[in-house]
Amino acid sequence: MGMTKRLVTIGNGMVGHRFLEQMAAKGADWELICFCEEPRVAYDRVNLSGYFAGKTAEDLSLVTPNFYQDNNIQVHVGDKAVSIDRANQTVTSAKGLTISYDKLVLATGSYPFVPPIKGNDLPGTFVYRTICDLEATSEYAKECQVGVVVGGGLLGLECANALQNLGLKTHVVEFMPRLMPVQVDEAGGTTLRQKIEDLGIGIHTGKSTTEIVADEHGRVCKMLFADGTELATDIIVFSAGIRPQDELARQCELKIGDRGGIAIDDNCQTSDPDIYAIGECALYNNQIFGLVAPGYRMAEVAADRICGSDTNNFTGADMSTKLKLLGIDVASFGDAFGKTAGSKVIAIDDAVAGTYKKLVVNEDGTRLLGGILVGDATVYGTLLQLMQNQMALPPHPEDLILPPRSGASMAMGVDQFPDTAQICSCNNVTKGQICTAIQEQELRDIGSVKSCTNAGTGCGGCVPLVTDLLKAELKKAGIAVNNNLCEHFAFSRQELYSLVRSQDIHTFQQLLDRHGTGRGCEICKPAVSSILASAWNDQILDAPHVSLQDTNDAFLANIQRDGTYSVIPRIPGGEITPEKLIVLGQVAQDFGLYTKITGAQRIDLLGARVDQLPLIWQRLVAAGFESGHAYGKALRTVKSCVGSTWCRFGVQDSVSLAIEVELRYRGLRAPHKFKSAVSGCTRECAEAQSKDFGIIATEKGWNLYVCGNGGMKPQHAQLLAADLDKETLIRYVDRFLMFYIRTANRLERTATWFNKLEGGMEYLQDVIINDSLGIAAELEAEMAHQVATYACEWDVTLKDPVKLQRFQHFVNTDLPDPNIVQVEERGQKRPVFEHERQLLSIDS
Repeated sequence: MGMTKRLVTIGNGMVGHRFLEQMAAKGADWELICFCEEPRVAYDRVNLSGYFAGKTAEDLSLVTPNFYQDNNIQVHVGDKAVSIDRANQTVTSAKGLTISYDKLVLATGSYPFVPPIKGNDLPGTFVYRTICDLEATSEYAKECQVGVVVGGGLLGLECANALQNLGLKTHVVEFMPRLMPVQVDEAGGTTLRQKIEDLGIGIHTGKSTTEIVADEHGRVCKMLFADGTELATDIIVFSAGIRPQDELARQCELKIGDRGGIAIDDNCQTSDPDIYAIGECALYNNQIFGLVAPGYRMAEVAADRICGSDTNNFTGADMSTKLKLLGIDVASFGDAFGKTAGSKVIAIDDAVAGTYKKLVVNEDGTRLLGGILVGDATVYGTLLQLMQNQMALPPHPEDLILPPRSGASMAMGVDQFPDTAQICSCNNVTKGQICTAIQEQELRDIGSVKSCTNAGTGCGGCVPLVTDLLKAELKKAGIAVNNNLCEHFAFSRQELYSLVRSQDIHTFQQLLDRHGTGRGCEICKPAVSSILASAWNDQILDAPHVSLQDTNDAFLANIQRDGTYSVIPRIPGGEITPEKLIVLGQVAQDFGLYTKITGAQRIDLLGARVDQLPLIWQRLVAAGFESGHAYGKALRTVKSCVGSTWCRFGVQDSVSLAIEVELRYRGLRAPHKFKSAVSGCTRECAEAQSKDFGIIATEKGWNLYVCGNGGMKPQHAQLLAADLDKETLIRYVDRFLMFYIRTANRLERTATWFNKLEGGMEYLQDVIINDSLGIAAELEAEMAHQVATYACEWDVTLKDPVKLQRFQHFVNTDLPDPNIVQVEERGQKRPVFEHERQLLSIDS
């Protein structure tokens, strides 16, 4: 048996990792060694800006736990390869390792281009490439107010988004006369510029920077331009394009292109047959491919070649791309600039809607050659397939980018695509592969399709098409896509909400009699109870509703691990008088409760027995407190900073607005809990962008962000509308909340609901701002009813002897529950843990 051959990979970025995955999947008899210059293994560079939106390095990691160990791949993390000796076939690293190789793969990627400007290395200048770069930028930006991105291309706009997320007034400086010059034409650039400027980002095109000037401390303070103008800034991030990282290849005298890049052939081999190059460091036909999909394709070809197969060739790649930059759709595909002889252009520039759509067709208009979409790229997937598969266009090609004309059928659905159509370019997955997997594995949801085929797990741009394929396959198989609430109701939550409203249904029994079967269950009872509360705002402990509630709502308190309950009164905006603080302290002392200030600016009194709840709330209600609804699927709190009342940076009175908003929406029942916050300036101390709806003060008014959340899967809220006066702000929040209540699924937070919303933010803006569905007046009236009929649930309960009976532990005694045992810790009582309970029983 021959000796195992050794394969060394230099670079552990997205493409280098994909190559190692390919080798592992082939199970080839190679010893695999990899040099990883960064302090962490491969991560998702495509979604790097997610780091500023709360994603961690772990979230972005592409390496499944133990993947390298399980496949015996040796990775030298934080060690850079510094030289290659081709004659002796060895690689030497910065830490002094020298390793021999039989085959070598260069996946060194690219480095950010920093224009040769005086002052380009001053403190306060950064590049946008790695997580380390982002960490350094983020740290420095804490002391900054204004930031500039040099470069208005793809990465530059991603970077601008990141700086804006850090709370900086952001500017983009681009040398060319328009943004994204490689992907979009002049008209598309104009639309894109307008949309980005609407987000409050300054755009400066056609600008040649001559110098970066330092202040008296030696840090960046302004930029000077060739036209005599200047721009003040505290921080500069260069994102002006990439250059292939080919220094190792130059040093060992591999063939290099005139403008850089390691020359490769169809096999991804360099001028040395034992060395391959893949990804952004590789030059094929004088072209560098700065997208991940072509790099993945090269990784596959190189792995095939090294394992002895020659069926796979690299023949270039489609540079079509669809992105969401700053929440704005931008897509460019095929011959986007109409360079093909005889080609014709169909373009629709809709300045009102803020969209630009352009198709490039052949001379007789029967085939699609390319196109550009700005502001709305929902049809990108279909257009790309039409182009790639050379499918015949409909008689009126403009129908592809216009709203549907009456009686016209485009007949361009997924059914029309051939099985060879490449649906997911990141992972090279065809329609045929997806359909076969759905049929053979009996897949029923999009998550299963993604994990089984890898389609949609890269950039995510193909997920709409994958979803359409799943629906089409299920329909063919005669399988209904079931979204019924439960076995007792053949309706979704949205449909039940609509029935309750339209048929004036006020009880669970009425709904069950008219539209359900059986007696109901633990799923439909609380869900319908919530719908009834959202629609009519009746008291949840009234006779027809009380039996539907889960434990928390039934006792108007959150049950804890030891069977006791928490008492959390409402403290609007976190503002509380000394008198009320004293009452809370006295109640906690008298009832032996554990006290804690919560993350939502309230005070939590923990450890109350059921029988104590009415006694505690009697004193709290008498002191002016109300239920905080911490137990309900309802508004929790509206957090606030001190705003312009005290803070020297505050531009509006955030406390007053937070109190007003909290008092308006208190007690509003919804499909899930929802939270809010108001920040008095863009420093964002109240963390409004992590809330279901968040409000941030501007010099001109208020910005409204929606559909964010913290929790297990944090998600940044997105800007719904900017610089609103208070009346308009409240009107939009009214509409947003009632629309969410009307259309969300059971137990669906606003972020999850938003992620499933077809059309995303543009659709939501259309509904809330432009009243595209014609329901704004209804939504406002529904909210007005909620506000007018609000009553504190504890206040109502304390006045009703029948309701109070449910808070007795035992019918025939006033003695407390003997199962509740507590111990002292840090001067307060807490529940006994299970292992302590066992010790206590041994001692006794």
